[in-house]
Amino acid sequence: MIPQEIIRRKRDGQELTPDEIADFIAGLTDESVSEAQAAAFAMAVYFKGMSRNETVALTVAMRDSGSVLNWDAIGRPIADKHSTGGVGDNVSLMLAPIVAACGLAVPMISGRGLGHTGGTLDKLQAIPGYDIAPDATQFRQVVEDVGCAIIGQTADLAPADRRLYAVRDVTATVESIPMITASILSKKLSAGLTSLVLDVKVGNGAFMARREEAEVLARSLVDVGNGAGLKTTALLTDMSEPLADAAGNALEIINCLEFLAGRKAGSRLETVVLATAAEMLVQAGLAAVRSEADDMARKVLASGEAMERFARMVHGLGGPADFCDRPQAYLPTAPVRLAVTAWQDGYLCACDTRALGMAVVALGGGRMRTTDAIDSSVGIAGLQPLGTKVSHGDAIAIVHAADLPAAEQVADLMRRIYRIAEERPTSAPVLLGRVE
Repeated sequence: MIPQEIIRRKRDGQELTPDEIADFIAGLTDESVSEAQAAAFAMAVYFKGMSRNETVALTVAMRDSGSVLNWDAIGRPIADKHSTGGVGDNVSLMLAPIVAACGLAVPMISGRGLGHTGGTLDKLQAIPGYDIAPDATQFRQVVEDVGCAIIGQTADLAPADRRLYAVRDVTATVESIPMITASILSKKLSAGLTSLVLDVKVGNGAFMARREEAEVLARSLVDVGNGAGLKTTALLTDMSEPLADAAGNALEIINCLEFLAGRKAGSRLETVVLATAAEMLVQAGLAAVRSEADDMARKVLASGEAMERFARMVHGLGGPADFCDRPQAYLPTAPVRLAVTAWQDGYLCACDTRALGMAVVALGGGRMRTTDAIDSSVGIAGLQPLGTKVSHGDAIAIVHAADLPAAEQVADLMRRIYRIAEERPTSAPVLLGRVE
């Protein structure tokens, strides 16, 4: 394999063979392909694109660059979900124990926050002792005993993806549909899944702000996932306002526990969680139709079994055994809380969701640089949904901050992030579509 010849062919718009792609990715893994060659390859793909067959080959080659987990002995369907990211998107925290209680096994490989979006791993690390990088034996044991375990990507899962992503990150080639697709799916395929549901976000708080862009990505993910032998479907969901009523790591853990206790019924968050659960259960063959799957999910929520699974997962991965009974005893709390009040009568009609996510980052709840430490206690809670009627002086959110100047700065920003109108806005659906 001569790397520059593969780069040249892709640069000239030719279709690469699966063998060429496999050879290049093998070179990326063993470092016989240089950083300059990896960058040139990424730029050629960015400008010339890839066919479905090429993207399948790239995904499979990156999967095979490391270990592939095998769950044959577990005796349950192996399923997972992936979200393209948003603000207040803590769906995975509740979804995994819900579908585990319904009979699925969920070895969920999750990530950290990216830009304005929160990361599932950052949220879980607000829990003292929770190990996001257990050894393979502990990971497997928790999945077998509990039915779900949410951890980070290990060093031996899709290592080629880590190297190619690092190159893309510094060469302005991140926004390539084929490479986004291969990056997401190679990690999911390496987890040994039999089915996958994707939650592709659309709106001003999503990476894909326009529905047309989100549909292109969803179609690529679904086609390539199925082409690589993984049963894959996607939901398009709205991210034009925060999904949960809190944004921030410890605050979203509290929100998760309230959800599992049944105190978030009727919310947009509940709609997305239950729709994704139903999709996973039908896809895995545990329910014949979505209405049956929805009933199953609601039953394990109402009975407390989903909460029990979450508690067991936390303890199995090193967290406190009584965490769900006494979360306030373990989660960090910010020293300053400041209410953001409505500046006029009317209805909350719009939200700059990306700016809200960046406000949480500015408080210390996310990273400006990869080396930054996160303050798990900070964030914004009590977020009222769009369409809420407010009177002058009503609280529309509560800022949790490390000090008063930071709280006041974000509170002032929140008054520009939200808009209030005299008339009630038309409510937008949170479920926008489905791709199969």
